[in-house]
Amino acid sequence: QVQLVESGGGLVQSGGSLRLSCAASGSIFGIYNMAWYRQALGKQRELVAVIRSSRTTYYADSVKDRFTISRDNAKNTVSLQMNSLKPEDTAVYFCNANHPTRATAWGQGTQVTVSS
Repeated sequence: QVQLVESGGGLVQSGGSLRLSCAASGSIFGIYNMAWYRQALGKQRELVAVIRSSRTTYYADSVKDRFTISRDNAKNTVSLQMNSLKPEDTAVYFCNANHPTRATAWGQGTQVTVSS
């Protein structure tokens, strides 16, 4: 099973930018669909963005045109570039790896706090 470790969270002012990274173990990273989820305090975890093994992408409406997901299969990493951050983007962000025939993996999460 792939293991995931996120980094890059922190505190930023409204309108600022952050880049989250997720490092994956294992040599078959490229077959996984990778995603970022987030969970704000007291709310359910929600899907933010997906980049499939085919490199097609999906974004939640709330982050479209502000966030960009990318992957580097040679380095076993997936990133989330977050621009024009808003206070409502404050949450713990989780990296996710999923594949139809393999167990889903989650990272431990990284806190993103956007101050107004």
